Amino acid sequence: MNDRKRSQLAWAFYDWANSSFAVVIMAGFFPLFFKEYWATSLDRTVSTFWLGVVNSSASLLIVLLAPILGALADQLGRRKGFLLILALLGIVMTCGLSLAGKGAWQLAMVFYLLAVTGFMGANVFYDALLMTVSGQNGQSGQSGQSGQESDRVSALGFALGYLGGGLLFAFCVLMTQQPHWFHIADAASAVKISFILVALWWALFTVPVLVYVKETHASRKLSRAAICVAVGRVFRTLRELKELRQAVIFLAAYWLYIDGVGTVIRMALDYGISIGFDSGQLILAMLITQFIGFPATFLYGRVTAYVDVRIGIFFGLAVYALVTVWGSLMQSVWEFYMLAVIIGLVQGGVQALSRSLFSRLIPEKQAGELFGFYNMVGKSAAVIGPVMMGGLGVLTGSPRLAILSLLVLFVGGFLLLLSVRVPPKAAT
Repeated sequence: MNDRKRSQLAWAFYDWANSSFAVVIMAGFFPLFFKEYWATSLDRTVSTFWLGVVNSSASLLIVLLAPILGALADQLGRRKGFLLILALLGIVMTCGLSLAGKGAWQLAMVFYLLAVTGFMGANVFYDALLMTVSGQNGQSGQSGQSGQESDRVSALGFALGYLGGGLLFAFCVLMTQQPHWFHIADAASAVKISFILVALWWALFTVPVLVYVKETHASRKLSRAAICVAVGRVFRTLRELKELRQAVIFLAAYWLYIDGVGTVIRMALDYGISIGFDSGQLILAMLITQFIGFPATFLYGRVTAYVDVRIGIFFGLAVYALVTVWGSLMQSVWEFYMLAVIIGLVQGGVQALSRSLFSRLIPEKQAGELFGFYNMVGKSAAVIGPVMMGGLGVLTGSPRLAILSLLVLFVGGFLLLLSVRVPPKAAT
């Protein structure tokens, strides 16, 4: 294996590492444990509201910090360093979740808030490194070959994330359902042990990206002057964004549709519980999504060799719109399983191709800063989605109406994305 392939695989393995947090904690055990262990004193609709608030609060922190951190990392040439610092924050706070006792929902929210902040913040720099490992140059329009390579590498990351996250999640589910097999006192203790396992998994598989992915810029020292320059660059970039018109249009579309995708990921289990499904059945549905997501996302990365990269995203958004309508009407748990299968087919593909498409629309020398904006846009959307769904549930008393509201986000994103034009040299 040559150095280029090794660095791409090492980069992709960070998705294997941190997806354990996304799947086991964010989508799986935290919302379930929050409702049934930490927040048992709260009404179900109220606990849903607070779950939305904590997710949105973490997203808001990244909205405020991501562009500045990205610009600073570009200037210092230390994207890996910032990734490590924020990943460590997420890892330590994930361990902290195991310390929150029964009924301590406020403490659990604090640990979770900081863990999600570390998780999302590290992703700013992980995403920016995509351009380094896929060999894209410093121009806004990349060659068709490098564009397709970024599609493939981005999809490889998400595919490994689905597999790695799914494997650890399956083990943790088994441990919580059969704690006596592992000489564990009860399911609650098994969940707390799962938090620690996620932290260890995340830490272990972060090592390859730190060792094998090489920075493209010479490192400089962190100083007050460097921070001031980074802040100035953010404001300058805001003024100059008109020169990256296609990237701006894409970000507007992405802001809408990724809000819907992220809300489905974070709130699906809570929604299933709210309409009366058994938590064990819902966790099985999540496992289905994970293991279908692995091959489906991998194949999505190959699609752009034959069709425009936007077509893959369009298809995924159309599927999400249909899933939203079906989800608002479903009555049986088998329908939840079917939706899990369908979402697994497109979820990773939409995420992977969105990241890759944005990388084609921006210059590599500003990748950290502009991926800071990319993550800022994605996370600012996540500020709205969970609160919108939780708030509508409280106001109307109907979780079905709440989930149906996500249709607006998918349709709006679809329509805006129609206006995005991939630069001719990057067309597939």
